[in-house]
Amino acid sequence: MLNADLHCHSNVSDGTLSPEDVAARAQRNGVALWSLTDHDEVGGQHRARAAAAALGMGYLPGTEISVTFLHKTVHIVGLGFDPDNAQLRQGLADTRGGRERRARDMADELAKAGIPGAFEGALKYVGNPDLISRTHFARYIVETGACADPHEVFRRYLAEGKPGFVPHRWASLKDAVHWITGAGGIAVIAHPGRYDFTPNEEYALFSEFKAHGGQAVEVVTGSHTVPEYQEYADMAREFDLLASRGSDFHDPTESHTDLGTLPNLPGRLTPVWEALADRVLHP
Repeated sequence: MLNADLHCHSNVSDGTLSPEDVAARAQRNGVALWSLTDHDEVGGQHRARAAAAALGMGYLPGTEISVTFLHKTVHIVGLGFDPDNAQLRQGLADTRGGRERRARDMADELAKAGIPGAFEGALKYVGNPDLISRTHFARYIVETGACADPHEVFRRYLAEGKPGFVPHRWASLKDAVHWITGAGGIAVIAHPGRYDFTPNEEYALFSEFKAHGGQAVEVVTGSHTVPEYQEYADMAREFDLLASRGSDFHDPTESHTDLGTLPNLPGRLTPVWEALADRVLHP
């Protein structure tokens, strides 16, 4: 099967490598079709496309949009769209707009928990100030020595119900899917195993996503377990969705899974890249 990695991040959002360095790492790991999917941002797309072309990889424009669904944050990946589409770009800008206020509120809560200066500390790790996120706070808290790694930071401070967690009202599921499809792309439910929905809530997510025009789900991704590969393969078949594959790579030391190292999609699924064949940008 084609080694496609259609979910990863650069320092344009909350990754640590430049788009060019992410492309080079993907190519070294055997990726043949790549997409950079920075959070709520398409600012790295032209650089990513040029880097992929120079390295001989096929490329699909991508992004990962933050959505609020049933009071939880859900991520919707967009693939194969026009990154210069005005409606998409405006929607992403509006989604990014609330991040600084949320970040300052998070810093206030962390100060109460004994970690002062977190906003300024997190800014040191931000490549794009419009996209300050919990990941940047986690890197700063590790720097202070309060936690050993970012995963511990999330468990102790940044997950829902913990001292530094501040909810944010993101885009609606309907808006995110429509921005992607309106720009000529395909919308994908990212890493569905991460959301801790009840079975009924998950069914509602998939049903509403498809009703709005969503067409695919990540089946094999860095945060899924082997049983979840099969679980979401079954969901893809039940809802007649295309299947996607992506590492969700952010950083060489932090990420669970490196670019291009995931297993193949399970059988009897239609890969999302087959439906996007006419939109793949070739070298």
